[in-house]
Parts: sequence; C-alpha cells; structure tokens
Amino acid sequence: MTRSFEKVGVVGLGTMGAGIAEVFARAGLGVTGVEADPAALERGRGHLEGSTGRALAKGRLTEAERAEILGRVTFTTSLEDLADADLVIEAIPEVMDFKRALFTDLDRICKPSAVLATNTSSLSVTEIAATTARPGQVVGMHFFNPAPVMKLVEVIHTVTTEDGLAEEVAALARRLGKTPVSVGDRAGFVVNRLLLTYLNHAAVLLENGLATRDDIDAAMKLGVGLPMGPFTLLDLIGLDTSYEVLCVLFQESRDRRHAPAPILRELVTAGLLGRKTGGGFHREEEPGGPPPTAKPSVGSVAVLGEGAEELAAKLADAGFKTASAEAADVVVALSRNPVIELAAGLPRPKRLVGLHLVGDRIAEVASTALTSSEAARAVEGLVRIVGRTPVRCKDRAEFVVDALLYPYLNDAVRMYDSGYATIEDIDSAMKLGCGYPSGPFEMLDELGLETVRDGLRALYAEYREPSFAPAPLLDQLVTAGVRSIRDLP
Repeated sequence: MTRSFEKVGVVGLGTMGAGIAEVFARAGLGVTGVEADPAALERGRGHLEGSTGRALAKGRLTEAERAEILGRVTFTTSLEDLADADLVIEAIPEVMDFKRALFTDLDRICKPSAVLATNTSSLSVTEIAATTARPGQVVGMHFFNPAPVMKLVEVIHTVTTEDGLAEEVAALARRLGKTPVSVGDRAGFVVNRLLLTYLNHAAVLLENGLATRDDIDAAMKLGVGLPMGPFTLLDLIGLDTSYEVLCVLFQESRDRRHAPAPILRELVTAGLLGRKTGGGFHREEEPGGPPPTAKPSVGSVAVLGEGAEELAAKLADAGFKTASAEAADVVVALSRNPVIELAAGLPRPKRLVGLHLVGDRIAEVASTALTSSEAARAVEGLVRIVGRTPVRCKDRAEFVVDALLYPYLNDAVRMYDSGYATIEDIDSAMKLGCGYPSGPFEMLDELGLETVRDGLRALYAEYREPSFAPAPLLDQLVTAGVRSIRDLP
C-alpha cells in the first residue's frame, strides 16, 4: 500500500523533538507534539517559538510563515491524542526501557495503519519494534541536530520491516526537504558508526601520548579540512552521549576500537561532559591562541627525503643556511613514516626531526626517542616561517593525520563491502551529517587506494590492531590495479 502521511505525532519535545516537529510543520503537515507534563510541554513550545523566532530575525521566515508553522502544531500531554496520526516519531531519552514502554503504548493507541518511528541514534530498532504487534510498520527515522538545518535523515529498516515502507519514509524525508540515506539496523547506523569510532580513536591516541589535544584538533581541521577537530566535536556532541553510543557499538561488535577510551569514561564520571557543563576535553577557563612566531636560532639545516629541494629553497629564501646532515645543527627528514632508522647513521641523532607536510597548511613535526627538545622546537619555528602550522607528535607510523584518517576510510570500505549501505549513501551521510568536505570514498579516490592500503599496513605493523589491517576489498582492488572504488561493477 502507498501511505499518505498528513498527520504526524512527535513524542518528546526537547531540542531535537521540537526541531523535528518544526520540520514537519514547515512542510505543511499537521503536528501533534506530546510531552510528559505541562512544564515540559511549555519548554517544548518555547523551543519551537525560539527556533522560528531566530529564523524570523535572520530573514529566513516572514511573520506570516512563522504564524502558519506555529499554527500547525498542537501541544498536549496525552498520548491518546495521537489516535488518528499517520506517523508517530519519538525523540525521548536514549534509554531502551523507556522507548519499549512508549512503543507498547503507541501500538495500543494508534490506528492500525499508522507507522511508528524512532529517532534513536544508536539503539536497536528491531528490539524497539519487537514490543509492538506491528513490527513491520516500525522504522528508524534519525534526524540530526539542529533538525531544521541539517539535511540528512537516516532511514533504518529492520528484517521485519514491510517491503516498500523504507522507501515511503524516504520519500517523506525528501518531501521535508531532507536527503534520506537508507541503512540496515546496525548499531550507530552510518554516521555514528563511522564518526564515533574515529573520535574514540583520537581519544586513545591522546591518552597514549602521540600528540596533544590541540595538536590533534589542528591536524584534522587544517590537514583534512574537517569543520572541527575531534576533541572540539566530542565536547559539542557531549561526552556522555558519545560514551553511551560507543557502549552500544561495543556491545554489538565486541571490537575493542568501540570500547570507550578510559579518558572518556573518566571525564564522564567526573561530570565533565563538554560544552553543556562548561568543560570536557576543553575547559572554558583555558587560554587560547597560537604561540608567537619567532625566528629559531639555527645555524644550518639539512633537509632529507622526497621534496627536500623545495623545502630547502624556502628555508634559504627565509635566510637559513642549508648544509649536509653531518654538518647541520638540525636534520629534517621529510617522511610519512617513522624516521628513527635514519638516526643510526647520524653523528648527532638528537638533532634528527621527522617532518610530514599535510596539504598546504600543516606540518607534522615528529620527535624520535632521541630527538632533543631544542631540535624539535627549532623545527616548529622553521615550519611557521614557511607558512605552516606545526603539529607536534611522536615518531610513530603515519604520525597523526593518516593514523586517524586511514582507519576511518577502512571502516567505510568494510561497511560498503558488508552490503550495509551504498557508496553514495555513505558519502552523503558523512557530508550531510557531519559537514565533512567530502565523503570517505571521495577521500579514498583523492588519496589513492594504494596509498591508503600501504598506510594501513604500516599502522597494522606498528600497533597490531586487527581493524587496521586493510579491508579485503581494498587489498583486492589494489592488487587488481583498480584506481577507484567507484569503478566496481
């Protein structure tokens, strides 16, 4: 059957629920918003009035349009008022017992043809549906915050979902002006499954001392072009929310990369949850700003590796003398991987510093176990003089950017290879859901499949983490000489 969604119920009018109600009302649908008590209901009304008021002030709505949107929403504290809804979506707290109890009530109250949807970001839609007598009419409809602004909606179908229902819900999402991505019912769906794994990996690298919080944030923001660094994003999402999603991921996968990093658990236990509590990985009282740029006191510099001539020329233009490795005060080795092997051939190995130029904005400054702090600081200064931001790190495989980026890309290949979602949907989900400049498969094509494969092999050899081993599909494509994963039939 083809359903006509005209009357919609939204249960839970917090920031997300009120935003979802606004999205439906903006599209011309009648909305019944439900909250547990009068006080919560008024807060929900306030969320909706505040959001549309801001849109009015910015010229995105007229007074008449705002009045029409608000006029389409009815507020109530009774679930019974959802009896004639065509679709009911819940946005209550991420607690399975709460959601199952609600769906039991909705199954009893709503008309037999009604579709019941959950906005869960990580919980099992199948488990929620099982509490009803209509599991075939239960789907996930995961909006992103703020719902009126973010274009992505993940439509989640289960093994019991009626044929064609996911497509009908996706069509409704397009009617709302959103881009739907259809996925199966696996913890985290697409965005959270890829995003939270990457964020957790960043926390592990921080805890292991690979680089500082600010250097990792700068590396991913300036080096990859992401909207914000992983720790800034974790604070924005909420460390408690991130922790809970990771727990769900780990419960399903038993992959230790999904086990929340100890530092994340520690901060959550201490009540440092991110922006909403005024402190998480970043603290409000901490001073900010980059260090002042000063010309390092370096007599001569030796530059080794691919691209050495270009960097040496820039340093010479800045007034620095270049020399042989044996005579130089500082030896800079341009490399993508650990440079400690080079130290054995130098008369003064403490002067050796690894350097990896990423994009055109940053340079990873890698200190070996023998590098002196003076040499590392000198190279940081040289990096600033040639117009890049230094990212300090230890001399480890793939340093910072690639150590975080390549496993994320590998996860996307595994996700596609499992039949979980299409290449186009995965790319769209990460661009629209996270604001990334490009999707993981677009990044793969830009970087080169062989480059990423070889980088993953280096990471696996360094860390012995099974999930760092290249996905079989990636290995096979490189072996077959395929240049783009999009060339697959």
